[in-house]
Amino acid sequence: MAKWQNLVTRALGAEPGRPDVPALAAWISGHRGTPSDIITYQLDKSLLPQLTAGITSPCAGGKFYRDRIMTCLLGVDDGKAAAEISLDPNEITQDAAGIVAQKKGAWCALPAPHLLGVTDAYYDDEEEWNDALAGIYRILMRSMRDVGISGHVLICDTIQEPEIVSLIRQNVFFFMPEPDRDDLAFLMEHQPQLAVGRDQLDTLLDLASEYDVRKIIIVDPDYTSITRALSCLDPDQVSAGGYCTDLCEDYWKNLVQSATYAV
Repeated sequence: MAKWQNLVTRALGAEPGRPDVPALAAWISGHRGTPSDIITYQLDKSLLPQLTAGITSPCAGGKFYRDRIMTCLLGVDDGKAAAEISLDPNEITQDAAGIVAQKKGAWCALPAPHLLGVTDAYYDDEEEWNDALAGIYRILMRSMRDVGISGHVLICDTIQEPEIVSLIRQNVFFFMPEPDRDDLAFLMEHQPQLAVGRDQLDTLLDLASEYDVRKIIIVDPDYTSITRALSCLDPDQVSAGGYCTDLCEDYWKNLVQSATYAV
């Protein structure tokens, strides 16, 4: 008789959406005495369903956190760098403290630098501009880690080599929801762990013979994809990942239930 085992589950962020006024007002009334706004609401709504579902490695945040970063980013006018850019991390540190209060050691998902949509109208040098943006993110992430955030997922829509080369670290993970083969190959050159959906799994496994891939995160796995991955890798090298964009209460519970395999 087959014995069922559970894969580690890992969140890569969530996009809970902006609340209507009554929902936000009700939430704020339950958080009196602590700094609360739409972003803290979204952080809470991105994380709490993961904790309820029992996700092994939870991760608050998502692309929506762009609004907070832009509020704290100095030297930017109308989406353009009009002076030397810098960061006031006070609100970001408060957000991190709120996340850690709910789950010590949680990760946080952020939009990758290119998703801020900020353009250069000051540095007039591409390399200097890329270095400035990367420096902002290093300050941002260090400020959160100092409070207790374990690491960061940087969500990207396109591969931007300068930011990946500048920011990749052991506790920084780049996640591209819909990569093609070239995107996967580039990421595999720079990080030993990749997250892919079921449709990209065979492409990743095909490329794995050319790169040092130590771990795979299957996003929204099913039994077939888990079995396929385990035919090439050990169970401790495979985990079930999630990136929720709708109806997160059920999403994370379903992820935990699907993250099983037979031995």
